[in-house]
Amino acid sequence: MPTPCPSLNIMQQYRSDFPILSREVYGHPLVYLDNAATTQKPLCVLDAMRNEYLNVNANVHRGVHYLSQQATDLHEAAREKVRSFIHAAKTEEIIFTRGTTESINLVAASFADAFMQEGDEVLVTEMEHHSNIVPWQLQARRHGIVVKHIPMADDGTLHLETLEQLITPRTRLLSIAHVSNVLGTVNPVKTIIDKAHEHGIPVLVDGAQSAPHIAIDVQDLDCDFFAFSGHKMYGPTGIGVLYGKEKWLEQMPPYQGGGEMIDRVSWEETTFERLPFKFEAGTPDYVATHGLATAIDFINNVGMEKIAAHEQMLTRYCMEQLRQVDGVRVYGLPLPSTAEEETAWAHDAVVSFNVALPHSDNLIHHLDIGTLLDRLGIAVRTGHHCAQPLMHRLGVQGTVRASFALYNTRDEVDAFVNALRRVVQMF
Repeated sequence: MPTPCPSLNIMQQYRSDFPILSREVYGHPLVYLDNAATTQKPLCVLDAMRNEYLNVNANVHRGVHYLSQQATDLHEAAREKVRSFIHAAKTEEIIFTRGTTESINLVAASFADAFMQEGDEVLVTEMEHHSNIVPWQLQARRHGIVVKHIPMADDGTLHLETLEQLITPRTRLLSIAHVSNVLGTVNPVKTIIDKAHEHGIPVLVDGAQSAPHIAIDVQDLDCDFFAFSGHKMYGPTGIGVLYGKEKWLEQMPPYQGGGEMIDRVSWEETTFERLPFKFEAGTPDYVATHGLATAIDFINNVGMEKIAAHEQMLTRYCMEQLRQVDGVRVYGLPLPSTAEEETAWAHDAVVSFNVALPHSDNLIHHLDIGTLLDRLGIAVRTGHHCAQPLMHRLGVQGTVRASFALYNTRDEVDAFVNALRRVVQMF
């Protein structure tokens, strides 16, 4: 059975931490359902960053003066906070980046330089975000590597039975989404990692859509790399994390060169800093790392188990209500109808759909739906969601996507569905 949802009053008490949720759009109360793109930020995060700029602003690491030492302490405390949040073994395995996209680009460039030659293969999935496709295609141009993908079934799950056939002696790395940003599918990454490791193949997990919603333990998963972004988990924009096992990071060359990542520089040669600084060229966004640490504290104070249960309730409720709207086609794993399906159901905080015209297979354009919903105060995402190969697989140009966070409510789902009914009637 579904995990029991905590009292709605328990979750709604946190809405006051997000003042933006009380504003109006076009004369309607804002219903923000675009959380898979970015979440809103609680006051504690904004206050922490403002306080640092006002009282502790100085460049980190090499300064000997008081402010620099304070800023360095906050920055490195944030690294430890992240390590604990994803249960990494060492802070040396935590690299700060600008987000999931840069984290994957770092691995693609550096891993390919170190370990891949022409004809070597990287394996992704059919449901990947462009950020986990394009970096590998760039390496295909530079190194002549081959990008292959695990196909997807009609219900939005992976055809894992093909994995054994897709892996060859030339496969050097698997790079997979933990959760689909379009379908909400929670992929069985631990099973995939175990299978890849049987062949000695490392695995990168794109955790952009899982870290805000699921408790992460990189040691239990045994992934070799894990990437996620701060702005999707109530933290600031422009900050992200790459976790990498020390054994891989030690062998990989730096991604960028410049200050902070060097040990010694001469005209003859340059030697590089120890981990993690080898991969952190230039002045880091040390204020954003403090904001990210504060966001992690916020999540921990609420409780990831409570967040997950609340979001699961909203996802199920939304899918149930959309069933009642004529013409709606929801993509991905459907709601379970049997005990066996209930056990296997793995869907997280995202609902993507289109609407067919009455008595027709023609779809109302997703952009039209999103624009009209916006006029009714409902913020959803429309388009291909940076997943055009997946759209091709679904046979559509794009979808409407509603995505949930801890501050959303059943009343907001009702407002969204009622607004959708009004929009559909216009057609």
